[in-house]
Amino acid sequence: MARETVLTPEGLKELKAKIDHLSGERRREVAERIKEAREFGDISENAEYDDAKNEQAMLEHKIAQLEERLSNARVIQKRDVDLSVVSVGAKVKLRDVDAKRTDEYFIVGSAEANPAELKLSNESPVGKAIIGKKKGETVEVSTPRGSLKYKILDIAAA
Repeated sequence: MARETVLTPEGLKELKAKIDHLSGERRREVAERIKEAREFGDISENAEYDDAKNEQAMLEHKIAQLEERLSNARVIQKRDVDLSVVSVGAKVKLRDVDAKRTDEYFIVGSAEANPAELKLSNESPVGKAIIGKKKGETVEVSTPRGSLKYKILDIAAA
């Protein structure tokens, strides 16, 4: 059984767009590379052809992975997000107790996680620690760099 993929509506839209791009434009580009490589003559000793065929295999694998993720997707609607506790689809204001720094994170499923955009996975160490916790609670998170303490300042709709 494939793992369920938790997505926000935005994540679902991005996933569909990526599949469309790969199965449309990218597939045509790779097919064109294969066609051009075939025109170089003997394909048994044609590195360009082998490279293009490998690229095609990797592309098809990636498309299949994304389509499987889409078929196992559970979309979290904003109206379904429980704001009494930290959950996927919520925006959470966290205070790093030791660093005395506050950041606002959007809690998303692992498929959408992007720390640079402050999109925190529900499966990351911090995500796991804060899921289900209430505003005002302090959690301790074990990370490779040591233990961190976060206070949950606010939980809001994303």
